[in-house]
Amino acid sequence: MGNLLEIELKQETLVAPTQEKEGQTFLSGAQAMMECLLAESVDNIFGYPGGAIMPTYDALYDYIDRIKHTLVRHEQGAGHAAQGYARVSGRTGVCLVTSGPGGTNLITPIADAIIDCTPLVCIVGQVKSNLLGTDAFQETDMIGVTTPVCKWNYQITDPNEVPEIMAKAFFIAKSGKPGPVVIDFARDAQAAKMTKPFVYKKVEKMVSYSPRIVPKQDQIEKAAELINKAKRPYILFGHGVLIADAVQELLDFVEKTDIPCASTLLGLSAMPNNHPNYMGWLGMHGMYAPNVMTDECDVLIAVGMRFDDRVTGDSTKFAPQARIVHIEIDPSEVDKIKKAEAPVIGDAKEALKMLMPLVKKGDFTGWKNEFRKLDVKEYDKVTLRDLSQEGKIKMAEVVALLSDKTNGEACIVVDVGQHQMVTARYYQFRKPNSYIASGGLGTMGFAIPASFGAKVGAPDREVVGIIGDGCFQMTIQELGTIAQSGLAVKMIILNNNFLGMVRQWQQLFFDNRYSFVELQNPDFITIARGFGIDGHTCSERENLSDSLDKMLDSKKAYLLEVIVEKEENVFPMVPAGTSVSEIRLE
Repeated sequence: MGNLLEIELKQETLVAPTQEKEGQTFLSGAQAMMECLLAESVDNIFGYPGGAIMPTYDALYDYIDRIKHTLVRHEQGAGHAAQGYARVSGRTGVCLVTSGPGGTNLITPIADAIIDCTPLVCIVGQVKSNLLGTDAFQETDMIGVTTPVCKWNYQITDPNEVPEIMAKAFFIAKSGKPGPVVIDFARDAQAAKMTKPFVYKKVEKMVSYSPRIVPKQDQIEKAAELINKAKRPYILFGHGVLIADAVQELLDFVEKTDIPCASTLLGLSAMPNNHPNYMGWLGMHGMYAPNVMTDECDVLIAVGMRFDDRVTGDSTKFAPQARIVHIEIDPSEVDKIKKAEAPVIGDAKEALKMLMPLVKKGDFTGWKNEFRKLDVKEYDKVTLRDLSQEGKIKMAEVVALLSDKTNGEACIVVDVGQHQMVTARYYQFRKPNSYIASGGLGTMGFAIPASFGAKVGAPDREVVGIIGDGCFQMTIQELGTIAQSGLAVKMIILNNNFLGMVRQWQQLFFDNRYSFVELQNPDFITIARGFGIDGHTCSERENLSDSLDKMLDSKKAYLLEVIVEKEENVFPMVPAGTSVSEIRLE
C-alpha cells in the first residue's frame, strides 16, 4: 500500500448529500467513490464490470442519472476511450475495471497515456485485503505492475481513505505534466462502511509534489535576450502547448516576433496550418523544410516538446549549431536529450505570456522564404506524386479531400502507421485539439475506442477516425461500443491489405523481404453491419467524393472502407539513426 502524501487542502469541503442529516448511515467505500467522482465533476466514465469491482458497479447504479457509464467491449478500449475523451476535452478521463485481467488489459493505454501526457484516473478492483498476496482468483499486483508506467498509484484497503486518496489522484493526474494515476480498490474496502462522515476536500497543493507553473524571471529574461539577438530563430512547438491551453499565447508570440515555427506530431493543430509563419511539422515522416532548417537556425525555441527520437533522428547531429531555449514544465526533460542554453521551467502558457513584453517585434521575411524554397522541392517530388490521378486511389487523396469537405475543422483521430503520417501531412488543421494520435507508444488499435471517447468529449464536433486495415482489427470489437452508444462516430479504413509501415521499412532497408506483413482481411462492411453500423466500400476514384459525402452526411456512426494503392510508400522520411538533414524525398 502506498504511503500517504503530505498535502495542503482548500478550505471548501464537499459533504455527501446522504449524510447531511444527523443519524444517517455512513457511506460505503463504493458510494464514497461515486461522491468523489461527482465532486470532481466527472460526468463520463468508461469501463467493464467484474467480480472484484462489483460493489462499485452496484453503487454506480444509483448514480446513473449523474454519471454516464459507457460499457466497452474490452478494458483496453476503456483506456483508449478515456484518452480520446481527455485529449479533446482537456478534462481527466476516468476508467473503471475489475481486478486481474481487467487491470492488466489497461496496461497498454496506461503506458500510452504516460508517454503522451494524458490525464487519466484508472480505478481497478482488487481482491479482498485479507487475500492479498495469496494468488487468489484474479489477483494481480497492480501496484507493482503499473509503477513503471503511471504517474502515481495507491491501493485502498480502508473505505475511510477514499476521499483523501481520490482528491490526490485527480490533482496528480492533471497538474504539472499530466499523466495516468492508478487506484487499486480492494473489494472489502468497496463494500465496507466508512466509520466517519464523508467529507471531500479538493487538493490545491501537495508539499511532496509541487510542479513549477510560473517560470523564474531570470530564466525568462535570459531566453528573451537570446531570442532578440537571433538572426535565424526557429520555434518548434509540441503537445505541451495544447496541454497548457497556450494556443492563443503561441499565436500572439509568433505574430509579434515573426519567427517561423513548426510542430511535432502531437503538436499538430496548435497552430492553424494556413498561418504564414507555420512551416509544417517535423520528424521521421515530417515535412522537408521543417526538418532541414533545424540545421540552419541559430536559435531554436522549443516550446512544450521533449526532443523525442522521432523528432531528432541522431540527436548528436540535431541542430548542433543552435543555441537552445527550452520551455518545459518537467525539469527532468531539460538537458535530457539536448543541452539548453536558456531553460525555462514552467507552464508554456505562463512562459509565453511572460516573454511577450520582453521580445522585440520582428521581421524574418527573408528567413521564412528559405523554408518556402524547400517547400517547392517537396511539392515537386512528393506532393504531386501523392495526389496524382494515376493508378489506384492514394491515401493522400482521401485525406486531402476529407480536409476540404470538413474545412479542416473536424477532430481527426488516427491509428498508427502510414495512414497516420499521411493524415498529419495532408489534413489542413484549423482548430486546436484536432489531431488525436498515439504518439510515444505508437499503439495499434488506438483509433476506434479513442474516436468514440473523443466524440463523448466533444459531441458537437465532427469526429472522424482514419485507420489502417491492420490497426482496425486490433480493437474491432469496440464497434459494438459505438453502436450501442448511438453516437455518430465516422470511420475511414484506408485498406492496402498490408501492414504498410512495416512493409515500407522491409522494402527500403531489408531488401524487399516482406516478412509476415500481408493481410488477408475480412469483409469490414459486413462486420460493421453485424454490429449495427452502416457503411460501404469505395474502390474507384470517381466515387470517392460521393462516398465521403455519404459518410459525412450520416446522422449515425458510419464506416467507409477505401481500397488504396497496395505498395505505396510515405515520404519524406528520415531513416532511423540518421540526421534530419539526411531526409529522403523518394
